[in-house]
Amino acid sequence: MKQPIRRWLAGLGAVTAAAASVLSLSSLTASQAATAGKAAPARAGTAARNLQPAYTPPGRVLRPGMKGPAIRALQRRLAELKYYPGKIDGEFSADTLEAVWAFKEVQGINTSKNADIVGHVMERDLVKPRLPRVLVPRGGSNLRIEVSLTREVLVLYHHNKVELISHVSAGGGYYYPCPGGGGTCGPAITPDGNFRALSFAPGWVTVPLGYMYNPVFFIGRAYAIHGDIPVPLQPVSHGCVRIPMYIAAFFHKLVHLGARHGTPVYIRGLAPGTR
Repeated sequence: MKQPIRRWLAGLGAVTAAAASVLSLSSLTASQAATAGKAAPARAGTAARNLQPAYTPPGRVLRPGMKGPAIRALQRRLAELKYYPGKIDGEFSADTLEAVWAFKEVQGINTSKNADIVGHVMERDLVKPRLPRVLVPRGGSNLRIEVSLTREVLVLYHHNKVELISHVSAGGGYYYPCPGGGGTCGPAITPDGNFRALSFAPGWVTVPLGYMYNPVFFIGRAYAIHGDIPVPLQPVSHGCVRIPMYIAAFFHKLVHLGARHGTPVYIRGLAPGTR
């Protein structure tokens, strides 16, 4: 299961010895994990133990467009915590920014202002982060996807351990022109409920309401988890779950497909306009 992520990172030249070891830690025992540089995970809703060596905040605000060792350390820390900030190259890119958003959403940091910066509050939480709130504790011990519409975040679990955390943009709650004309449709709401990863379509796929990249469908051929541009902080989709393009490039390789044995997809929360 970890090989797609490892190959993706390796293709970008992003795997260091430390990062490579982190990708293998979920198969280790707690004592082995501590030896390899990561403490055993804490219970959901509590502060996770620090990874070793501990992350050291740079003592200054980090912003998109910045470069250097402090950005590389930030990227590595986010990757250790399963947020996958794109290529670990020391450049605060759009991919890194989306990982920053996801981290803030999970930690409950206000994103209504200064969402793009890494300030002292986020730096503090990077040292002692909280795990994502588990939405469906008994949703499946092998693989499961949980999407929080309230926080706009997706979490992939493997054997009840966090494997991937991504910022998402779900249904925007607005009304839109019906496909083919003939009035107004909507509202654009991502349905909450229990679903499965049914099928995958590679590349850009044309659907009645637009385009989607590498969609993993969970309701027919209409609703999917898919890549798109942009994936803003606000919920803006027609009802699908948008994920960043660099995550959509490999996300389908991490899940099982099919009506009977597809990876469970649990969507929870309040849609826009009902919060």
